[in-house]
Amino acid sequence: MDLSYFFQQFLTGMKQTTWLEYIAVFSGIASVWYSRKEHILVYPVGLVNTIIYIYLSFKFHLPGEASVNFYYTIMSLYGWYMWLRKDEHKDKLLHITWSGKRMLLYQFLFFGFFYIGIYFSLVFLKDNFFEGAIPWADAFASATAFTGMWLMTRKKVESWYWWIATNIASIPLYFVKGLVFTSVYYIVLLIMAVFGLLEWIKRAKAQHA
Repeated sequence: MDLSYFFQQFLTGMKQTTWLEYIAVFSGIASVWYSRKEHILVYPVGLVNTIIYIYLSFKFHLPGEASVNFYYTIMSLYGWYMWLRKDEHKDKLLHITWSGKRMLLYQFLFFGFFYIGIYFSLVFLKDNFFEGAIPWADAFASATAFTGMWLMTRKKVESWYWWIATNIASIPLYFVKGLVFTSVYYIVLLIMAVFGLLEWIKRAKAQHA
């Protein structure tokens, strides 16, 4: 396979992009931008993105990603509530912080639990319902996303490392499924995640000081 083949696949995929995928992509980009700014709109805007991708993931035989987007939807509602909470001084209850040693251990256990569970579930689904499933890749993208979303609701800097891993895995995963515009979307998200990481590191240091 040469570059001309991938370029042709890219053009073909872009021509087949639906209006629903466009809405999902742009709402997803907006949601990540709001998360960088620690703005509450990250959640309502993100809900538009996740609900659409639940549908698209099932349609294109990506059940792992469908489960991730369902999880995103639930965690977005939870995160929305957590970010709105105030203490008696009317300040935000949650601040951007680093994970301690225990939290680092928890997040790797969290990732391992979901990776193993999703992988074997996808192997079963591939054999019985979704022939086009790619268990190892879908499970990795899904488990890293589960971990990143959980950490983001707690405003942990490390959430961005997990988002970066998710984006890197998702770029080729969606491309081979024919969702080319979504693949481009994950390239944009990867760049935004790097800047999001740098911004949250800066804020965590400022709050610590």
